[in-house]
This record gives sequence, structure tokens and C-alpha cells, in this order.
Amino acid sequence: MIRIPYRSLAVLLAIAVPCVAGAADYTVQAGSKLGFTSNFQGSSFDGQFNKWTANISYDAAKLASSKFDVTVDLSSAKTGDNDRDSALPGPDFFDAAKYPQAHFVTTGFRQQGAQVIADGTLTLRGVTKPVSLNVTFKPQGSGATLDVNGSLNRLDFGVGGGDYKDTSVIGANVKVTAHLVLAAK
Repeated sequence: MIRIPYRSLAVLLAIAVPCVAGAADYTVQAGSKLGFTSNFQGSSFDGQFNKWTANISYDAAKLASSKFDVTVDLSSAKTGDNDRDSALPGPDFFDAAKYPQAHFVTTGFRQQGAQVIADGTLTLRGVTKPVSLNVTFKPQGSGATLDVNGSLNRLDFGVGGGDYKDTSVIGANVKVTAHLVLAAK
């Protein structure tokens, strides 16, 4: 049996603890955007959310300890079209009076070739479903940029009810994109 003196054990633990430390924490900076793309009557349109928060903890070498936690104020959706912008928070779409926020939180990350995928759950209009997003992380000095994109079916979350369920008028597929400018905490 090998005996390790307590002082040596303490030194080994002090060295080992940083090796198992979690991913780096970041704050979202100005210039960050959270957007979406869909289509109406065959024409594509872009939109963005003007109010949202994101807690980002990420390290490409430590995906197991990385995490995204994003909360979106649904009434802040803007597309540049007054009719659409006034309809989106309403009961047929986001129903922001009843469900004011959407929430995405990662459940894990995985490597798929050169691409990192963030698996998580999205809660929107009281419905929680799995969503996967492609992640591109680029360190820059003490910060980074983080780009994510993925697609979801709006009908899975009850977005676009009533007459708006017709996918020939409003497409079911919605592309979600984000560009985050990050500073290390």
C-alpha cells in the first residue's frame, strides 16, 4: 500500500481542482442579436427580439460543464412590418399576455464532426420541446463571439393558431439565429 502524506495529498488536490473546473462564464455585450426568419405568403421575412437575457458558460474543451440559459421577452418581437409586429404578441401567435417569456436551456453539448451542437429544451406558450442548435464559438482576447442557429416548427409550440395554422400562408419552419458578443466575467 502506498501512503501519501497529507501535505502531498493537499498539493495534488490543489493542482487537480483547476483541471476539473467548469467552463468560462460570459456576459452578453452590446451588438448582440437574437433573431428569427420565417415566410409569409411565400416571402421570407426576418425578425428579432429586442429584450432578452442570456447566461452563457462555455468552453469548447469542456462541453460537459458548458451551459446556455436564455430568457426572451416575447412582446419585444419586431419584424419591421406594423401589422405583423402588432399580431405577434397576440393570442394567435406568442400570446404574450398569458405567456410573456420563452425560455431555452441546454441539456448538453455534443460534437458532430467539426460542428458543436447544443441540445436543450425550449418552453414557448407553455409547451416544452427539445431543440438543437449549431454553435460556433470564437475566442477573442478576454471575450468571444458566439453564433447559434437552428430550426423549429412553430406549430409544435402552438404559434400561429386559428386561421394561421395554414402553412401555405405562414410557413411552419422558423429559423432561429443569434450572434452574441461576449466578455469574460
